[in-house]
Amino acid sequence: MRTLPLLLPPFTPETAPLKVQAAEDAWNSRDPDRVVLAYTEDSEWRNRTDFLRGREQIHAFLTRKWKKERDYRLKKELWGFRENRMAVRFEYEYHDAGRQWWRAYGNELWEFAPDGLMQRRYASINDLAIREDERQLR
Repeated sequence: MRTLPLLLPPFTPETAPLKVQAAEDAWNSRDPDRVVLAYTEDSEWRNRTDFLRGREQIHAFLTRKWKKERDYRLKKELWGFRENRMAVRFEYEYHDAGRQWWRAYGNELWEFAPDGLMQRRYASINDLAIREDERQLR
């Protein structure tokens, strides 16, 4: 079993992609209890038009999100980084209760506390209705 290095800022060309992969893996679990632990107690978020502060609000948001975004599958890609900040592009796919499939594209800006927890996350997201046979993420 391979041991991962501590993924603390300042990030390096080796640790930054690992931090992004860890985030992707956590989000693909669709487990708000797991995901929320990656954020500081007072983490600030902007997600589309939602402004959240703290783990409790983030947990509630993620719980609502994954109840309506069914069979959610996400892919993240590191765009750039410097010290304790990262820019990440992402796409994810899901279907709603009516079985309409969607692909969402976006960018995130992340800022990390010295302990490696995310203290700020700003996400801009666009949605595109797709047919099930157009899915790219499985």
